[in-house]
Amino acid sequence: MIQEVVEQARAAKQASRALAVLSSSEKNQILERIAVELEQHSAAILAANAEDSSLAKVLVENGELSQALYQRLVLTPEKLRGMIAGVRAVAELPDPAGRRLARTLLDEGLVLEKITCPLGVLAIIFESRPDAVTQITSLAIKSGNAVILKGGSEVERTMRATLEAIHAALGDALPKAAVTGVYGREAVATLLSLDKIIDLVIPRGSNALVQHIQKNTLIPVLGHADGVCHVYIDAAADLEMAINIAVDSKVQYPAACNAAETLLVHRGIASKVLPGLVASLVAAGVRVRGCALTRSLVPGDAIELVRDGEWHTEYSDLIVAIRVVDDLDAALDHIERYGSHHTEAIVTSDTNAATRFLNELDSANVYHNCSTRFADGFRYGFGAEVGISTSKLHARGPVGLEGLVTYKYKLEGSGQVVKDYSGGAARKFLHLRLDP
Repeated sequence: MIQEVVEQARAAKQASRALAVLSSSEKNQILERIAVELEQHSAAILAANAEDSSLAKVLVENGELSQALYQRLVLTPEKLRGMIAGVRAVAELPDPAGRRLARTLLDEGLVLEKITCPLGVLAIIFESRPDAVTQITSLAIKSGNAVILKGGSEVERTMRATLEAIHAALGDALPKAAVTGVYGREAVATLLSLDKIIDLVIPRGSNALVQHIQKNTLIPVLGHADGVCHVYIDAAADLEMAINIAVDSKVQYPAACNAAETLLVHRGIASKVLPGLVASLVAAGVRVRGCALTRSLVPGDAIELVRDGEWHTEYSDLIVAIRVVDDLDAALDHIERYGSHHTEAIVTSDTNAATRFLNELDSANVYHNCSTRFADGFRYGFGAEVGISTSKLHARGPVGLEGLVTYKYKLEGSGQVVKDYSGGAARKFLHLRLDP
């Protein structure tokens, strides 16, 4: 098994060279063929997913798989159509590779260019998400990268069926090694050891998965460990808007990493907004937890107490925590202490409060008067995403095509040597910036 994975990675490295020189039109043709093959293989993909989902349901009942992961696993015809549309959406995007970012005339006949180029080989290790296969494959091909996919055991059948469609689409245009899958637990450790072959690891899954990967590889890792997102309802918030945004941020897809886990409410508005807010959440099936003051302001005993050590919790489920805070500063302090620098939203009509919130928070996504669920590559217009990064280096927030390229410097000369630019009679550099 170990040697097989190593050989697959080496083949992917070789395939990445073929990918790197494809034209934009060639990449787009491949993506359209993938979309067509996915449509033609839809029945097989859905059947494979039904088998995965049936087995996973038993794991949920036995407590071996979370409900959140199960929700991410289940593939409907509508969701599959969305995955196919996502492939075509990526084809419509500008090619991020081969763009000239800058040109500098160092001296006559000596021109330096800064050119975008693919990273090389991506390893994607994910749990449950069938859509990760098509999202990442389309982004990898469009950006000129080879990709190795390692799904969790709960999604293996779906991944195999999806890759069959993708390989049928590649035909003679690209070797199958350009998009490949590996299986079994041993494969993860092997992939993480291949720092001379794999250029970037992207984990998509639980906090435990991401942390394990970050601690066990020398390969750069792109992603986030937690998705502890917040909605802060300010004193100047429109109550109806605040409730609508808070409910959407929690309920629209509670298993997503951009779903709100904590709602912060300004003390000055708490008695007015909390009863309606809690009622709306409960009506949507949400289990509500809260601080002592929140519980005292809402009649009944429907709200469980949140203890001090629990505010960092990522529920990934229909559960939310509510805390009453004294003011904007207290809200900012809470988010900085307990958040994960992922996505935060403020609901307010106070421009100054909104400006402070957007400027002072150190999170990848900061919003004013809208749901945290907008933190998504497709919604940002990236076509799709390989994941959301909370890193401050290279790529941050939803990572689309731009996060899958780096750059290189190309220097075109006409016989120049460095010794002519040193010493008493040294030639002087012009360093003239040219139009890209």
